[in-house]
Amino acid sequence: NQVVEMFDHAYQNYMDHAYPADELMPLTCRGRVRGLEPSRGDIDDALGKFSLTLIDTLDTLVLLNKTTEFEAAVRRVLSDVRLDNDIVVSVFETNIRVLGGLLGGHSMAVMLKEGGQHMQWYQDELLHMAKDLGLRLLPAFNTSSGLPYPRVNLKYGVRGPETRTGTETDTCTACAGTIILEFAALSRFTGDPVFEAHARRALDFLWEKRQRNSNLVGTTINIHSGEWVRRDSGVGAGIDSYYEYLLKAYILLGDDLFLQRFNIHYASIMKYISQPPLLLDVHIHKPLLPARTWMDSLLAFFPGLQVLKGDIRPAIETHEMLYQVTKKHNFLPEAFTTDFRVHWAQHPLRPEFAESTYFLYKATGDPYYLEAGRTILDNLNRFARVPCGFAAMKDVRTGSHEDRMDSFFLAEMFKYLFLLFADAEDLPFDVEDYVFTTEAHLLPLSLSTAPHSSSIPSNRTSEEELDDSNFDWTCPNTRLLFPDPAFPRNLREPIRSAVDKSCPRPAAYREPGMGRPPLRAQDFMANNPEHLELLRRMGVSLIHLKDGRVQLVQHATQAVSAVAAEDGVRFMQEMMELSSQQQKEQLPPRAIQIVSHPFFGRVVLTAGPAQFGIDLSKSSTGVRGFVTVAEPYSGCTEITNAEYVQGHIALLQRGQCMFAEKARHIQKAGAIGGIVIDDNEGSSSDTAPLFQMAGDGRSTDDITLPLLFLFHKEGNILLEALKEYREVEVLLSDKARDRG
Repeated sequence: NQVVEMFDHAYQNYMDHAYPADELMPLTCRGRVRGLEPSRGDIDDALGKFSLTLIDTLDTLVLLNKTTEFEAAVRRVLSDVRLDNDIVVSVFETNIRVLGGLLGGHSMAVMLKEGGQHMQWYQDELLHMAKDLGLRLLPAFNTSSGLPYPRVNLKYGVRGPETRTGTETDTCTACAGTIILEFAALSRFTGDPVFEAHARRALDFLWEKRQRNSNLVGTTINIHSGEWVRRDSGVGAGIDSYYEYLLKAYILLGDDLFLQRFNIHYASIMKYISQPPLLLDVHIHKPLLPARTWMDSLLAFFPGLQVLKGDIRPAIETHEMLYQVTKKHNFLPEAFTTDFRVHWAQHPLRPEFAESTYFLYKATGDPYYLEAGRTILDNLNRFARVPCGFAAMKDVRTGSHEDRMDSFFLAEMFKYLFLLFADAEDLPFDVEDYVFTTEAHLLPLSLSTAPHSSSIPSNRTSEEELDDSNFDWTCPNTRLLFPDPAFPRNLREPIRSAVDKSCPRPAAYREPGMGRPPLRAQDFMANNPEHLELLRRMGVSLIHLKDGRVQLVQHATQAVSAVAAEDGVRFMQEMMELSSQQQKEQLPPRAIQIVSHPFFGRVVLTAGPAQFGIDLSKSSTGVRGFVTVAEPYSGCTEITNAEYVQGHIALLQRGQCMFAEKARHIQKAGAIGGIVIDDNEGSSSDTAPLFQMAGDGRSTDDITLPLLFLFHKEGNILLEALKEYREVEVLLSDKARDRG
């Protein structure tokens, strides 16, 4: 019931405040119309002026037993939505969200019509729209390789100046490899093989271009030459759903070729990328060499895919790591480091962690995953819920929001959460009869026996090359695999400890004659050749980063012995603890929350801390007060408007003197706090790393007020509010407080 109530809150606010726009802007309670709002770059390529959120939500309505609303929504789509707009859209996003949404809606409409009570008027209208859209996407596949252009103009295609596209040379692997489910379903629903043929050709080309030694694919490929542009390989952003669609194409279409390819890729993923519980990107030509030292949140889907594969143990381990990161930060940050700190702080309400939680509960029956689902629900309500829907998190550390609610939130999040908590009698149909697309749209498994052209070409490789005899031929795995509930619990326990940085370290057991004790973290020197050789023997790689720092990554399989691998694990744990102690000097971001009318706490700005003054993390209430602009604005000489600054929070501009000097001047004028605004026009916490204000090289014990730093973009929000409302009250704190 709580899931349904939350869905209603999101859906009804979209319909009331945004429809027919593509998406809801939940902070300003209006629709996001492309061209009327400032461009957000590639993110906006999902918007095509085709009521994206409504189409993406169609089959969610049916699953949540909202049949009347579904019928009304279908009628709206048929009467209001146009697909011939002169607009450039992402082929990938339009395929998974709009084509997938129309096909999922069609599947539900047919199912309801056959039930005899609802949708009796339906005559495949959604399918006709889907075919129309499929034909509008087809020009993108007109390349020598068969890989699609990343973008297409819905009205004009990709050729000619009026299309404003067709000049791109690169696409991501997932963008080209996440087409087959929707296009094959469209072909089999309509009897027109052209769509499935194009999707198969793209998949065949990607398979041919895999790195033959590692059997891995890169992240970005040239659509004309087939050369890899980015040669890093993982299971997250840029590649993720390519692997997902190989396995699910086998499930939906019954073609052994897809499973063979998936199994060969999967073996390489488990050999090179999977370092349980981590999933680390590598280079396709040198797969033992890590490509980066952080993970992105899109890889959270992978444990769910491993459940479908039937490989449950690593799924449990990776999911547990993700759950512990979620509990640390309330949501999965867009990216986080190998020692589980925030790398990119945004969270656009992604559903992948909920997806894997559902599949693991289905596979294990372990109520622990219901607890994980409850955590997701509670955090959404506590931190993301706003009066007009649910708002994406701009910074999980401070609780600041972004004015966006992506369509996938309604398409996926509520499906997986509802299915996680629902009993069989709560479901209007048997979900085992369907496969979920990457956007969680429902396609019926009966399509595997639907008529399709046997003349569809496929570049089948030799049987020898496709030998996958080491693998089971698996289908979706929903059996109760572990009657003993202690088994998954025992897998989770050490991972929880690792994320908490409190791994138990037993006394080292050393085989006789193994020589001296191993290298200790506190003794390590990166320029000592002997130390580097000891690291190599322990399977620890040293990566030199561009900013001069070094990153350590361990691959236990590269250690010279099992004992050396244990030494390597111990060394890494010591290094993490040492790093943590050093990190204590690096303060986390702070929050500036506008609490006065009409904001009432709904606007939270990410602020940089100062290494002096009041430590807001030790204040339960923070510092609250009205803001006023100091004169002079630089704050570098005695404040001339002290009568206005007294008892207020002073606004200052960066530059001309040290931060501590500014703080002393406003403190002398009687201010209760200060906010320094960057003078670098266009700077933003979205793109710049966290900024900390340092002291002036002498004692700053005399500074007793809090001073926070805002980049130019966030500072402008505050200045504009002051300009419009005259009296603006803010709360300076370590993180946002409850709204209201």
